[in-house]
Amino acid sequence: MVQNKKIWNRLKHLHAMKERRSPRLGPLQITVLGCMAERLKERLLERERCVDVIAGPDSYKDLPRLLAVSRHYQQSAINVLLSLDETYADVMPVRLNAESPTAFVSIMRGCDNMCSYCIVPFTRGRERSRPIDSIVQEVQALRDSGVKEVTLLGQNVNSYRDIITNADNKQEIANSKMAPGFSTVYKPKIGGMRFDELLRQVAETAPEMRIRFTSPHPKDFSEDVLRVIRDYPNVCKNLHLPAQSGNDAVLDRMRRGYTRDAYLKLVDTIRTILPNVGLSSDFICGFCGETEDEFKDTLTLMKLVRYNVAFLFAYSMRERTTAHRRYKDDVPATVKTERLQQMVQVFRQEATELHKFFVGREELILIEGKSKRSDQCWFGRNDANIKVIVPNVMLTDDKEINREISMGDFVVAKITDSNSQVLKGTPLSISSIAQFYSKSY
Repeated sequence: MVQNKKIWNRLKHLHAMKERRSPRLGPLQITVLGCMAERLKERLLERERCVDVIAGPDSYKDLPRLLAVSRHYQQSAINVLLSLDETYADVMPVRLNAESPTAFVSIMRGCDNMCSYCIVPFTRGRERSRPIDSIVQEVQALRDSGVKEVTLLGQNVNSYRDIITNADNKQEIANSKMAPGFSTVYKPKIGGMRFDELLRQVAETAPEMRIRFTSPHPKDFSEDVLRVIRDYPNVCKNLHLPAQSGNDAVLDRMRRGYTRDAYLKLVDTIRTILPNVGLSSDFICGFCGETEDEFKDTLTLMKLVRYNVAFLFAYSMRERTTAHRRYKDDVPATVKTERLQQMVQVFRQEATELHKFFVGREELILIEGKSKRSDQCWFGRNDANIKVIVPNVMLTDDKEINREISMGDFVVAKITDSNSQVLKGTPLSISSIAQFYSKSY
């Protein structure tokens, strides 16, 4: 709600600028793009009347025409149609910070899961994936430009399915199953190359580049995917495993497609295949009809699993979602706030204890920049995606040269202290992925 108010205030400010603008400077056009444009098109056009062009997330190629129509006819132009095949495969993103050692690569669009609280399927459309070759080429270009870590992005990233490159490969799909105990609202998809193959090819094309991915759905963590993560040292051993709730009745109302027991069995499988894996999760409190006992199941799940990172939210109803049609947002705001505070407290307690495991260990850190609190310290992240703070000191690199730490270095650090959010360490040497993991693989 706060973010929406900021957007509306910004639009009103721009509209006032437009009204005051001198004719000598030419017309000022106000455009709203993306998911908000699709979701709020009626209000933007009929109630506020402060926007010239409205373009949905798949309408970027139509922008020149929309702008021309709006300017020529002095009226609003709109295109919010969702495409069944637009993947942005032919768009090479521009990095906002060319010096950053990290980058993001979008591999798919949309979502088919239809969770009852989520607006994404209605604003971004059905799942469609980029061809695997275009993704690998983008990763290669980032590798050649000096990027040391890439995150593969998708709303449901591990359900990736390239039907263009290998549309007839049905045998591969038959052997690629969902995690046991999970279900979907859609029929099984046949054909195409799946996420485990994409992950393998990306890992092999850039062995000195860390590979991460987000945001996945628990149902798509097949053992095929887990084994690829295990077998490649540059694929980070940290998984985002969004639970949303720890109660079966709430999970059913959310249409998540699994039970608490199925989720816990998946966690056991993951930790068997990937010992010491870092786990993160999403949780929502105060979903429609959530009782105090149902909420307590979420707290006990958080204590059982113990996450390194958690994204915690009080439920906020979204129009056009299944929950908006079927349920009432009946948990009082004060109760939601109290429950959110309890979730935060439980997470911090468990993460504080969990992170003590790292003290005394040597971790490989990718240096991302200077610490916000001190110019004399760097920050980076370890394999488990936990922030690590290290002092700026002279170290020996792989060429036996003594030099200061630089952004983009892989640094071996011995962890000396920890809390729920951050680790602190002493830098030992400048290293590489191959060198650091040479004894493990």
